[in-house]
Amino acid sequence: MINWDEFEHIHVIRKLKEVISKWFAIDVFFADDRGNLKIFEKGSKQELSNSVLRLMLQRGEGFEALAEFVSQSTAELKKTQEKDLRREFLPNFLASAFPIVIDNEFMGAVICIGYLKEGSGEAQKKELGKALAHYNLPNAEIDQAVHKIKALENEQLPYFSELSDLVSQEISTLHKEISLREDRITELNKELGTRYKYDSMIGKAKPMQDVYALLDKIKNSESTVLIQGENGTGKELIAKAIHYNSPRKDKAFVTQNCSAFNDNLLDSELFGHVKGSFTGAIKDKKGLFEMADGGTFFLDEIGDTSPSMQVKLLRVIQEGTFIPVGATEPRKVDVRILAATNRDLKDMVEKGTFREDLYYRINVINITVPPLRERKEDIPLLCEHFLARSAAEKQIKPKILTKRALEKIFDYPWPGNIRELENEMERVTVLAGGESKITVDMLSGRIRDFGERTKVQGVRIQGKLRDALEELEREMIREGLKRTGWNKSRLAKELGISRAGLINKVEKYNLDKRKIAAAAAGGMLGGINKRVNTSEE
Repeated sequence: MINWDEFEHIHVIRKLKEVISKWFAIDVFFADDRGNLKIFEKGSKQELSNSVLRLMLQRGEGFEALAEFVSQSTAELKKTQEKDLRREFLPNFLASAFPIVIDNEFMGAVICIGYLKEGSGEAQKKELGKALAHYNLPNAEIDQAVHKIKALENEQLPYFSELSDLVSQEISTLHKEISLREDRITELNKELGTRYKYDSMIGKAKPMQDVYALLDKIKNSESTVLIQGENGTGKELIAKAIHYNSPRKDKAFVTQNCSAFNDNLLDSELFGHVKGSFTGAIKDKKGLFEMADGGTFFLDEIGDTSPSMQVKLLRVIQEGTFIPVGATEPRKVDVRILAATNRDLKDMVEKGTFREDLYYRINVINITVPPLRERKEDIPLLCEHFLARSAAEKQIKPKILTKRALEKIFDYPWPGNIRELENEMERVTVLAGGESKITVDMLSGRIRDFGERTKVQGVRIQGKLRDALEELEREMIREGLKRTGWNKSRLAKELGISRAGLINKVEKYNLDKRKIAAAAAGGMLGGINKRVNTSEE
């Protein structure tokens, strides 16, 4: 079954309806497989762009006539399965119907109402006016409404038909996508033996299963580990999992963020100092390396350390020795090193900003933590976990996400990753108050509005129709590529076209990722050359 209320809020469908409305002054209605008018109810405040429909629906009998026409059109469409089935709603006042077919099953109709045949003139408009007079409407308002109705010219028909059919295709594609997504989540939840937790980490997605498998292999190792990943992906959780599953689990686990202090303070924090070594050093102080002796030391954001600090870190990692600030004698420790960064250390090595010998010393075992956008199957698990934890802290019953709220959460790219999702779940738990369900309006604006604010802010209502249609197509593909991480196979399924067809369109609109990157690099180089030439002059 189609959840019509959900699809009415889908950005692409709303945008297509807006295009049809603004270009042709034609309104779009939906019907289920039994011909029942959906979303649009009697007395609805929904704005209509067609002047005749707007006037007619001021009367209750006008709505009944619309509902009856939609029912009859759907029944006929169900028999014929014809695309762009044209019928007369009122004398000379036409409508086009398009079937919604999912898995070869007729699921409903998209019905576009409100245009005249090409060549229609005053005589045809008068007949339409007489039909409207039966609804006891003021003659002046009838004349004004009928006067605004335009004929759909033959050269416009293919574009109108293609746009209208896109609405029905989009509903079919989105329904399939959501069904597949729900089936996949159900399948993942039912998989026996698939680990969804590893200490405090949660995730069933394939990238997380790979991380768990690697953690199992190295848990008894003494090797140095480099954990790489974006901010908020849970690098410290992985470091803790390594330590607490290792032979050192009963010893200290010490953490230091290397970007938190300048060199002098970091030197003192890591290696300690002796009394009188600098102003304020009123007594000897143990450094974190000495405190971690026998245990594990987690160096977070190691990519932010200076070259001089990198030399000192290399020495303690290689030899296990260090010299406290102000001391003359080295001290020895037995510490396992785990390091983490959100930066590309290999690139930094090539640029000379990170020591190559230190890079290879800490990168004995490499763990790359996947960003949340690459493991979206885990979002329901994570949401449930964070909502339950927030509820437990507040001693209330856990909140439940509505289907549409979860859809919005799925579509958002989560640049802040797990940390951002955790904060959002805590926030909506508070905002929900006494409500048991979390709805879309409770989500943060950046999540709620994601996908709504693209470059297609408005719809072109001037110029050539072909250009406007191509512009819409280009923007849909461009936004889709960004949303899917340039996964053409996935986007082709979403758009309801073949992968080869999508590749051709990507080439047509110059949306190839490498070409865009090359163009951007060329633009930067050109700007640099221009500034150099200007300075030389």
